[in-house]
Amino acid sequence: QVQLVESGGGSVQAGGSLRLSCVFSGRTFSSYAMGWFRQAPGKEREFLAAISWTADRTYYADSVKGRFTISRDNAKNTVSLQMDSLTPGDTAVYYCGADMGYMAGSDYDEYDYWGQGTQVTVSS
Repeated sequence: QVQLVESGGGSVQAGGSLRLSCVFSGRTFSSYAMGWFRQAPGKEREFLAAISWTADRTYYADSVKGRFTISRDNAKNTVSLQMDSLTPGDTAVYYCGADMGYMAGSDYDEYDYWGQGTQVTVSS
């Protein structure tokens, strides 16, 4: 069974940066596209970024394009999300997801596995 474990969340001031990581186990990591989502209190889960098996393709939500960068290291079974220029609006629980397709998209339902999430709090 696939397991995903996120880490790297925390509290940061506006304008700061955080780097989230998600470690994948239980299957062949390089056979899964990966994505990052977030969910703020009272809101639906929001797509942020996705990356293909070999990292040759990436896809970002307009809300984070230019500020967030998704990457993966298949040797370490890890996908990361570098977040820069954070604002209080980025406060949420951040989740990584795994999709058995070559490339994942923005639809929450297409992902097959999810981590438990990591909290990010940005103060003004």
